[in-house]
Amino acid sequence: MAGLLCRAASSEVGNRKTALSGGPGGPGALEPLLHAVLEALAKGAVRRGGPLPAGTPEELATEVTRVFAEADGDDALHHLTELLAHGSADPADPSCAAHLHCPPLAVAVAADLAVSALNPSQDSWDQAPAATALETLLLQELAQLVGYDPAEAAGVLTSGGTESNLMGLMLARDRVLGRTAGRQVELSGVPGAGPRPRIFASATAHFSVQRSAALLGLGEDAVIPVPVDHELRMKPDALATALRDCVERGERPVAVVATAGTTDTGAVDPLRTCAALAAEYGAWLHVDAAYGGGALLSDELAHLVDGIALADSISLDWHKLGWQPVAAGIFLVRRAETYASLARRAVYLNPQDDEEAGYPSLLGLSLRTTRRADAFKIAVTLRTLGREGLGRLVNACHVLARDGAEAVRAHPRLELHADPVLTAFLFRYLPKDADPAHTDRVNAALRRRLLREGRAVVGRTELPGEGPGRVRLKLTLLNPHTTLAEVERLLHAVAAAGQAEEDAW
Repeated sequence: MAGLLCRAASSEVGNRKTALSGGPGGPGALEPLLHAVLEALAKGAVRRGGPLPAGTPEELATEVTRVFAEADGDDALHHLTELLAHGSADPADPSCAAHLHCPPLAVAVAADLAVSALNPSQDSWDQAPAATALETLLLQELAQLVGYDPAEAAGVLTSGGTESNLMGLMLARDRVLGRTAGRQVELSGVPGAGPRPRIFASATAHFSVQRSAALLGLGEDAVIPVPVDHELRMKPDALATALRDCVERGERPVAVVATAGTTDTGAVDPLRTCAALAAEYGAWLHVDAAYGGGALLSDELAHLVDGIALADSISLDWHKLGWQPVAAGIFLVRRAETYASLARRAVYLNPQDDEEAGYPSLLGLSLRTTRRADAFKIAVTLRTLGREGLGRLVNACHVLARDGAEAVRAHPRLELHADPVLTAFLFRYLPKDADPAHTDRVNAALRRRLLREGRAVVGRTELPGEGPGRVRLKLTLLNPHTTLAEVERLLHAVAAAGQAEEDAW
């Protein structure tokens, strides 16, 4: 590492190694470098030859160590880019279908390049004049998309659902506990006495709900998991019972977190019921629609998230069903005044007299200070494809998932858990020995076999409950250009790997 740093330090200021991406000369400096990157991306993809590189993690780490040590000077960009392309899991490959890890649209990546070159930061107007105005306009459109009144709503671009969920629960804590305590919780802290704060989320809600509770000083144990049905949706009666029991114990319901699109099945909690119960008990309603928010782009699927506009806050992720490069998270609140506890004044970024003179600041809308202009790529994508064009991509993935689920149902050695809601479904391979523990072992091992051989990236999860027999495989289909024949080939590869593991056992 010392040698690498010394080589970099020896570059002369002003030569092409130290050229900048901005200014009138920036595009000219970038052009040959972009050609080198594109060539290396193509070579790395050909070397990879599939959804991910074959081999073990140790073997890949050894190659990375070697290339990193050997890359030098003008060739470093090419060699390391080729290494990255060869050593990546490519979500554009039809056999890479494990996670909510989308293949980004080329137009969005091109727009992202412009942001990288110009490097605006959204923490003050004088670092991002146009980007500040553009993010404000984009958020007004997105507020309207979810059903909010754009004139009353507010929001910000985030790093993703985890940050958005933290912001939603922070505002819930400040508003609900502040109202109860009669003081600003964000200043004086969570009251040490009084009813214990509680958050309600389904048993299959994102793990960031517990993490947020810990970060907010409420403790992970403040989150009460609400039972789910077979399709992993929150049970309305169970939520009503949990809230009633909470109050009877002398505790304080602070928030209900409804999930619109769980990571495993895309299940959508009963949003209208959650809203009614949250209102009845004076709790904040946050809807985690990081995945399911994509349904808003489709006329055919928008009904799945009916009631989302009743939420006090919403999390969306356009780096899932929006086909954006990471990060493209969005946080929205229904009423701008509920944002009050996040407002901040930093004299070197947003002095009051600047704002009074008409220079706006987004600093008080985010948990971050330095913040990339991630709104730009979303804005470009929306203006290029429109809601209708993006909706067609959502519909294509949904139809593919439903057809893929039928292919599982028709396969003699595969078992479907439930029909897909959005673009994902759970299933498993059925060994001849139906012992639940053995079935779990075979399904876990066949997935690793496919990874080791570089043939497929298939998800793995577990159903709620106790004991063996809960391991499931998962396909998350986010490539709208993938065909049913390619999904069927992937399923046959899963079955073949399962048979190979059975033989090995």
